[in-house]
Amino acid sequence: MEEKEIKDNEKRVNIIKEILSYVIIIGVVILIKTFVVTPIRVNGDSMYSTLHDKDIMILDKISYRFTDIKRFDIVVIKEKDEYLIKRIIGMPGEKVEYKDNQLYINSKKIKEDFLHEEIRDYELNEEIPEGYYFVVGDNRPVSIDSRSLGLMKKEDILGKTSLVIFPFSRFGNKK
Repeated sequence: MEEKEIKDNEKRVNIIKEILSYVIIIGVVILIKTFVVTPIRVNGDSMYSTLHDKDIMILDKISYRFTDIKRFDIVVIKEKDEYLIKRIIGMPGEKVEYKDNQLYINSKKIKEDFLHEEIRDYELNEEIPEGYYFVVGDNRPVSIDSRSLGLMKKEDILGKTSLVIFPFSRFGNKK
């Protein structure tokens, strides 16, 4: 009788160990997805030609805890109940202007190293306050961005993204 009880106890311990290992794996995956990285899907053509509708990307949620937001970063912003993928153009303390399809920051011409659609002349009549950013999509004629929504708060920027993971034919960093 004693030997049977020992075997039953060993079985129970093995089952508990197996279940516990799955619980730990699931917990780690949830923590990583919540605080470090998560997949995000491009919805629409506002970032075309850099990003395509339905591209699946990795959202890096942790980098901005250790580094500053930089001009031309591609970021994910929570705006009401949707997620927007846009490009940082204007930083705190700056004035933004587009004139003849050319970007000017504080009246200084800035070269953009990525393709974008033509943009109508636009001038932000005020300096961007601390904690806010001016963002636009690369496909300027169809993008809903800071030109219509206003400046974006830093706390609404969930992280940056540049890595397309699907479709596989577009796999890689997009700048």
